[in-house]
Amino acid sequence: MEFKSATNCLEISKIKAETEDIEQEKASKSVLLQRKSFRTALIGTFVAMVVVIGYALVYLPNIELVCLTIFLSGFILGKRDGVIVGLMSSFIFCYFNPFGASPLPLLGFQLSFYALDGFVGAISSDYVKKKKFFKPNLDLYKFRVMFFFGAIGAILTFIFDILSTIVIALTDFGTLDVFLIYYIFGIPFTTVHLVGNTLGFVFILPGLIQLINKLLD
Repeated sequence: MEFKSATNCLEISKIKAETEDIEQEKASKSVLLQRKSFRTALIGTFVAMVVVIGYALVYLPNIELVCLTIFLSGFILGKRDGVIVGLMSSFIFCYFNPFGASPLPLLGFQLSFYALDGFVGAISSDYVKKKKFFKPNLDLYKFRVMFFFGAIGAILTFIFDILSTIVIALTDFGTLDVFLIYYIFGIPFTTVHLVGNTLGFVFILPGLIQLINKLLD
């Protein structure tokens, strides 16, 4: 009987803890983000930010904040809207690029990747907001938070560079035989891209998340 009583107490405590977590999660959601008109305006704002920032840095080889900004949109707005921002902004930026529109296979890859980028931002938000070390109302410039974002930025950038090189090799030569040559000769550029994006996710992203959270409170 005592064992059953203790088990029941544990189950009740667990249910209470889960209920408190749910209530805390609901309370943490911005009232503004629950308004459809505001979310639509914010989607447009993020799309404009991606395009403007992309054009502003377009003449700096392999230095970009497009990936970071789309990730941020998914982190703030959620999966569906993060994907929308990724698709719309990457289409505008890649199709109307000052250096010329991306060929169709590469454009298709870019649209898919940046849609995934927004989706990953939303998943990351769902994951990290459950962690005790993530406190956007206090300070996000903590090692665990910065390492978390830096790792994601590095992984996303590495995947983009590998897959884009594969797509370019297939588009230009119709074979993967030249992939290794392409990638080796592009290492200086991909290294700059990888380091730049990782540093952006480490030092810029936490501040932007904290700022937006304060504005939405």
